[in-house]
Formats: sequence, C-alpha cells, structure tokens
Amino acid sequence: MAEAADTPGMTPSPARSPARRWLRRAGALLAGAPLLAGLLQLSAPTAQAAGPASAKEASDTGTVAVAVDSLSPGAPTDGDTLTVSGTVTNNGKQAVTGAHVNLRVGSALTTRSAIDGVAKHPDALTGDDGSEVGGKYAATFAKLTPGVAEHFSISVPVGKLDLGDEGVYPLGVAVSGETAAQQWDQVLGVQRTFLPWQPEEADTPTRTTVLWPLVSTVHMTAETGSDAQQTPVFLNDDLAKELAPGGRLEQMLSLGRELDVTWVIDPDLLASVDAMTGSYRIRGDGDTTTAGTHQAIAKQWLDDLQDAVLGKEVVALPFADPDLASLAHNGTGVAGSLSQLKEATDVAATTVETVLHVTPSTDFAWPVDGAVDPSIVKVATSAGADKVIARGDSLTETGDLTYTPSAARPIGGGTTAVVADARLSTAFEGDLTKASASTLAVQEFLAQSLALNQQTGKQRSVVVAPQRMPTAVQARAMAQAVTLLQGGTWSQPQQLAAAAKAKPDPGATTKVPSKSAYPSSLRKQELPRSAFEQIAYTQDRLDNFKVILANEARVVTPFGRAMNRETSTSWRGHNTAANTFRQSVQAYLDTLTGQVKLIDKSETKLSGRSATIPVTVQNNLVQGVDHLILRLTSTNPTRLEISDDAWAEQRVTVSGGHTSTVKFTTSANVNGQTRVIAQLYTEDGQKYGNEVAFDVRVTEITATVMLVIGGGVLLLVLAGFRMYTQRKRAAARGAEETEEAEGSEEDGEDGADGAPEAAEPADGPERAADPESRPEGDSGAPPGAAGPQQPSDGTPDTAVESADPSGTGERVDR
Repeated sequence: MAEAADTPGMTPSPARSPARRWLRRAGALLAGAPLLAGLLQLSAPTAQAAGPASAKEASDTGTVAVAVDSLSPGAPTDGDTLTVSGTVTNNGKQAVTGAHVNLRVGSALTTRSAIDGVAKHPDALTGDDGSEVGGKYAATFAKLTPGVAEHFSISVPVGKLDLGDEGVYPLGVAVSGETAAQQWDQVLGVQRTFLPWQPEEADTPTRTTVLWPLVSTVHMTAETGSDAQQTPVFLNDDLAKELAPGGRLEQMLSLGRELDVTWVIDPDLLASVDAMTGSYRIRGDGDTTTAGTHQAIAKQWLDDLQDAVLGKEVVALPFADPDLASLAHNGTGVAGSLSQLKEATDVAATTVETVLHVTPSTDFAWPVDGAVDPSIVKVATSAGADKVIARGDSLTETGDLTYTPSAARPIGGGTTAVVADARLSTAFEGDLTKASASTLAVQEFLAQSLALNQQTGKQRSVVVAPQRMPTAVQARAMAQAVTLLQGGTWSQPQQLAAAAKAKPDPGATTKVPSKSAYPSSLRKQELPRSAFEQIAYTQDRLDNFKVILANEARVVTPFGRAMNRETSTSWRGHNTAANTFRQSVQAYLDTLTGQVKLIDKSETKLSGRSATIPVTVQNNLVQGVDHLILRLTSTNPTRLEISDDAWAEQRVTVSGGHTSTVKFTTSANVNGQTRVIAQLYTEDGQKYGNEVAFDVRVTEITATVMLVIGGGVLLLVLAGFRMYTQRKRAAARGAEETEEAEGSEEDGEDGADGAPEAAEPADGPERAADPESRPEGDSGAPPGAAGPQQPSDGTPDTAVESADPSGTGERVDR
C-alpha cells in the first residue's frame, strides 16, 4: 500500500532512505498477518463444504479404517433404536490415543446420482459428514494399537438423529483421536453408508418385481449308460456342492422361499438335479467313471423347491439358458442355429411341469446383463417369446424425463421390453465376502429404491434383475435387502407378468440401441461362429444316425439336450471349457455311430462264372438298427458284375449286439482281379460310416477245359456201361454152368467113382490173374481207385482240388 504511488501512471514519491523504507515494509507485513490468518480460516470451511478438489483427494482414506459390519434396522421408523456395529483398525505406525467413534448425519440426498457419488468413495475424508450425534452415543478407546482391529457398537434412538423429512440420509461412522505426531483431536477415518427414512406409508408405493434366478453351469454330458435306465454321466460332482447345505443353490432356495419373488429357472438345472436323484456316474480320467452318491441331497433340494414355488410365479428360460447375444451376432448365419433355440424353448415348459408340477411362463427372453440391440431382440422373439428383459443401462433414456419410468416399453412388432433398473439390479455384484461390503450394498439398494419412489407421485412398476448366478454371500445380501424392502413403507411386491402389462410411461424411450452400441466387454465373451458351425455338424451327424435306430429317443434326447448346453450363457468367459465340451459331445456321437459298421474283408477268390460274395454288418449298439441299405459296387463291371449290373443293394436289419451277413450274386466274365466297394447308406441316400474295399480274384474256366472234362466224363460213363454188361453176361454163363453141373451129378450117380468132376467157370481164377485176359477198361482195382498212370498219359487239364485251406484269400460258395 505504501508503494501504491510507484505504480505506473502515478507521480513518484520523494526519495526515502533504505532503512526507513525497510521499517515501513515490515510494519505493513505485521499489520496484514492477522487479516491473512482470518481469510484462511474463512476459506477452509468453504473448501471443505465444496468437497474434494480432485479424484485423488476423494480417494484419500484416513489413518484408521472403519468397517460398518451391521446396521439395524436398515430402514428405521419412528420409535426405533438404530444400532451400528463394526470395527476400527489403526493402519498407521503410531498409536492413536483418546479415540472415539461416533455417528454423523448429513443432509438428505435428493437425487439418485448423489447416492452414487457417496457410494463411490464411502471412506474418503471430505470433511462434509454433517454434525455429530453427540452425548453418550459414542464408542471410546483409550488407545488404538497399530494393526489391531477393535470392535465397536453404537445404539442411538432414531429421534436423536434429528432427521427431517422423508428421504435418504448419508450416515457417517467416524473415528477421531490424536497421535504423537499430531497432538490434537481430528478425524482419522470414516465409513459412510445410507439411512433410508420413510416413517409413514408412501402415498404411491413403488410396485417392485424381484427376479430370483435359479441358474447354474453345465453339469451333464451327452453320455448315458447302456442299461435300460440310461444312467447319466456328469462332468464332475460340483452340482452336489451347490445343492448341499450352505451351497449356492441351497442358499438361493432357502432364502427365496421366504420372499415374494418371481422365480426364473433354467430347466437344465431341474433336469440335472432330477437325474441325480437316481443312479448317476461322474466322469473320471480317460474313459473311467465313478458312481455318484448324492441322491439324497438332490431329492431334498427338489422337494423343497416344489414347496417353494407352489402358488408363485415361475418363468422358464429356454433349456440350458442359451446365449441369445452370441446367437444373434455369430450364429444366425449358420443353418439350424435358430432351430436349436426353438427346440430349447419348446422343451422348457415340459421339463418344468414334469419336475416341479407347475406351469411356467415361457414368453420371456433374458439376454446377458439385459444388453439388447435389434439383432438380439429379433433372435429372442424368434422362438416365441414376446417379452425381452432388458436393463436400463442398455435401453437408456434419451428424453428429458426427470424420473425413472416404469419397466414396460413397447419396442415394436408386438414385443415388450421389460427394462430392469440398472442400479438396483447391479447392487449386489462384486466381492461381498466382508460384512462391511455386504452391509453397504444392502443400504445402497434401499436408498436407491426410496429415492426412486420420491422422484414423482406417479405409480410406477420397477423390475430388479440381478446377476444370473450370485454367490451364496451375494444371495444372502440380496435376500436381506429384499426382506427389508418388502417390509418397508414405500414399496410393494409385484409379479413379472403384471409389470410387463403395466401401462407404459409415454415419455419413456422405446428405441432399441444400435448393434454398434452393444458393450465391447460383453462381445468379447461371446461364442464364436465356429462354435455354431461345430454344433451344426454334430446335428447333421445325429440326424443321419437316428434314422437307422429302432428306438431313436435313447440317442436323440440326450444329444439334443447336450447341444442345447453347448450354447449356454454359462460358457461366457470360459472359451476353453466350452470348446472341450463341444468336442466331447461330437466325439461321443462318433463313437456311437461307429458301433454300426461293415467288417473288413480280405481278398476273395471266385472260381467259376457265378458265385456269391458275403458282406457282414456288425451292430455293437444295445438297440437294433434298421432302414440301412448295403450297396456293393464293382469298379470293373466288364470283368465282374454284381447282380447283372455294376452294383446292387440290399436292406439291412441287425439286432443289438449282433452281426448280419448279406450275400450278393456275382457274374465273372474275364479272368483277373477286380476292386469291389461295400458301403452302407441310409434310406434317404446318405452315406453311413466308412466304406470297405476289397479285391475279388476271378479264375474263369475256359471252353477247351470244359470240353476235355466233358469227354472224360463221357468215357467214364461208357466204361461203366461196358463193365456192367460184361458182368451181366458172366453171371448168365455162371448160371448155365451151374444147371449143367447139377445135371451131371444126377447122371454120375451111377458112375464108377461116384464123384463128379468140378467144372471151371469161364472167368476163373487164372483169367482173373492174367491182366491181358481182363476186359477192356477193367483195372482190377477197387471201384473208385485211381488207375496206374502211364508215360504216355497227358497232364490233366485241371489239378486235383486240394482239401487244404485256401490261404489268405476268401473262398466263396458257388
């Protein structure tokens, strides 16, 4: 100020001595010090009230960590006593003395965004925590030792909190004290939560629908036993852990049965648990399996679920909860993919009715995280659903509404989007294993619900669609929040069907976001196109296989459900496991189809113009096969014809565990070797299995050889006739000589010697001993014996047929 005259444009002051000028400046500084201090003191509260200047400051936490493990009641009313319990832990290096924990109530939060801001940094030291609830309502500690957690509990009548009108109040739990380095009382740590305050019944309570999902991962394989019951095979025993007491699914059931919720169920889970109630096996290493032993747990869970859903609304997802977004983005270009979705939808109601004995609704589709685009909506409704469960962070508001509209939105084509509230639906995601995190999630859920109700006096319908598979801890937090909500004063339960039929808000957006707006984080988790191509290939193989089966349901049903599981939403983030499962399904189908096959043949030999060729079909399946055609084809019909043509076919029927041999008539025209191919076909002309190729060696008998053989046969006939006539004449002569001898005896009885002379027959012993005296053609050998060979005899045209085996080739009957 003294030097103001030295500023430009003013007349300079007279010269002064340096010492005098220094004294004058020092005095000015001393006089301004109190004013500067006062200004700093005034500015400090203003800065604190304005909140953190940057994100870094907002993330700064105190020396002492505060954890609010419980807050009861979560939504108090007049006359209640609020109890807040938790722990304080000194994370510094110095002990804290004179520590005390107290409650601080801030000003009511008037918007849902304001609640988001507090929840984002619940432990930041902003200095804007409101006034202390003083007096005796505090917990004191003489000393907080570094690294040691100390428990606290504060109970205070709600009337002492000085709450004003209805609304959401930030409730801070702060710890104060001093350290050796900073020996004055200061806030060293804080934990903020929310206190919903609605002491009276709201004039227009919000109609709130809470979806309670019973969804799990894939557990069953396509494999079944060969017994009559078709014992199922499970991937592992993880499902038993989820069903056991304390398990995730057991918690979802036991907690949900006490709530007024809409059950959203994957029929595959019901089918898997139902299969566990009987005999089942667990896949081990390689091809080994072990017997499952948790039938009692599965039966108890199903019994409890039947009681829980009695009289409640049940929504059935398509079987195995197919990934609608993956199908829409990567599968529609693959033939048969939409048919898989339709089949999964059709079987859903049947499964639920069979297991739970209730009739579910099947007209709701639920894409992952409620994220939609036109292609997802189109696929979701292609199987018959006319309602799509979306979420508010996907179908965002584009108008100027100052409140959250009702869930129902007509989006065209007779389809209704049921838009779940994003904040309420995601309140229980993340790690809630710590009690403090769970308590904060519950209080934030209640705070958002009350703030939504107070936005307007209009009656609105709100839907809460949590994550599909919450953990047991998340389920307990959800149940606690829903219990408090349904027992509160500003909300009332409503079924999902009623929410979908509620009158839409005319100002709410009905435009489905474009495909490019679909979240990239979700797109990265989708099944690729190759997955749907592999599924289509497996389906083609199954279609080709089932037509030959006597009882196709034994194969079609387990494989059909397995292919539904291949598109399950639960595979998101598990691409390797998904690929392994698809390959196992295809490999097992290949194993079964390979049980019906042609038996390999070695070289076949044909000696003659015509013969039959046997081909054997083997069936190692338990059931019989029919509607198969066996075709035998000659690659050289000029040399070898099959049934007077190049090929022939016959129908084949084989009982289970047996073989059947089919014989084909062949005609040989030329000597030599011919390649023959045997192939099975289905009745519609599709090839079945691998072909079997084998060689047929033809040895044709020539005309000259046939003439020689015919001449030899004629000579044998003539020789036999000559021998017959000679023997007949000899017999006649013998008879005459006998008669003469008898006459001589009668004449000689009167002779001198009294003994007649014996007469020699014409063909006597001497003649028989003389070869030259034998008749022509009589060798003297027994009939049928080979006669002696002479040097002049020629080489026979055909060799004597050996009785030994024919070697490596097959010999067929002529």
